Amino acid sequence: MLLGLIGSFLPVLPGPLTGWVGLLVLHLTNAVPMDYTFLGITFGVAILIWILDYIIPALGTKKFGGSKAGVIGTIVGLILGIIAPIPGGFIIGAFLGAFVGEMTHDSKDVSRALKAAFGSFLGFLASTSLKFLVSTVFFIFYISKAVKYWDAFIQ
Repeated sequence: MLLGLIGSFLPVLPGPLTGWVGLLVLHLTNAVPMDYTFLGITFGVAILIWILDYIIPALGTKKFGGSKAGVIGTIVGLILGIIAPIPGGFIIGAFLGAFVGEMTHDSKDVSRALKAAFGSFLGFLASTSLKFLVSTVFFIFYISKAVKYWDAFIQ
């Protein structure tokens, strides 16, 4: 569960999916009864957030006047930034990818390209906040289930 919270900020770990694995492990114990509906809903939410994590920065680019080239640049930059061995590479990658994409679309309008790149950065912040929120909710679910079935754990 702690890795899920940390994964909200680190691109190496998918935060909500990692947190969901913690919920699954908890339900696989003999202490907590298996709840397929709960696990199914939380898994669906984790998958949705994982997908949105790649889409929201691109939508931020589009919202701030970015073109299709900027959206594609954001996605490519985000992926390259994740691979890059530099701190914050995914942030820098998304921003630079959007900027380069916009500059290839319209190389004369640096101001618009910077605005679209800023939109990408805001999209990234929104995505990270959403992942942290969901990971925190999963952590609270985990703690509440563990407290509820505490007596079964210590037997």
